[in-house]
Amino acid sequence: MTEERFDPAGLGKWTDESRFEVTRERLAEYAAATNDPIPAHVAGDVASPVFAIVPVFESLLEPALEVVPTGLFGRVLHGMQDFRFHRPIRPGDKLVSRGKMTGYEGLPNGSRAAVYLESRTEDGELVNEQYVTFFVRGFDTGETRGELAPGHKFDESLRARPPVAKTVQHVDDDQTYRYGPAAGDPMPIHLDPEVAKDSGLPGIIAHGLCVMAFTSWAVLTEVGESDVDKMKRLAVRFAKPVLPGQDLSTEIRRAGDAAYAFETTVGDTVVLKDGLAEFVS
Repeated sequence: MTEERFDPAGLGKWTDESRFEVTRERLAEYAAATNDPIPAHVAGDVASPVFAIVPVFESLLEPALEVVPTGLFGRVLHGMQDFRFHRPIRPGDKLVSRGKMTGYEGLPNGSRAAVYLESRTEDGELVNEQYVTFFVRGFDTGETRGELAPGHKFDESLRARPPVAKTVQHVDDDQTYRYGPAAGDPMPIHLDPEVAKDSGLPGIIAHGLCVMAFTSWAVLTEVGESDVDKMKRLAVRFAKPVLPGQDLSTEIRRAGDAAYAFETTVGDTVVLKDGLAEFVS
């Protein structure tokens, strides 16, 4: 067994700032790549919620370089994503982003590690915060250090209540080829069938954040009046991969005055767990 361990000295170290200028065309491209029907998103007037990942994507794994041994990067999975919105992203925004790893925990089947990211305007206005949990499969680092991401676990007692809404969405056969360029995500398991099969997958899989983007507009249209200004938090746990051509079924349940819990399945398989959307009360 490898003697490698995570390096706690890397916790709390900020990455260099990255900069991203938002254009109406890029916002509209992202909406089209996620089949988003909300008119303001389609027109590029305002960003759909999950677009917030785009300005930080290139530096998403950068904080992990300070902590996780490079030999383990082939085992890293995107486990959970938690967005906190202070205001929507709009055309003309010049965003300055940075990130740091805040903590990790060794588990018998792997290790999880939390990264915190923030995006601000050039004037310092906080636009959004993100908590990203990575899972390093098959490697127990043997200890717990720092702070993990805040929880958003589905309250099982909510299943006793009927859903307030159910949606069915179709993932197009060419979805990954549209989403990759729009999001700036060139990972070959989403674009190259042979690479995907060599990785043990049945074929190319949909980007997890693309699936999350689908559920974001499902929640917005069903319970958020299609108004992204009202969304304050959106969080999920990625449970199973989704293939192009499959249908997503999402059940949304009220979890509070301005909070909704949701779960997304393909057939009987849960693909997104612990979904939580919070709105302005």
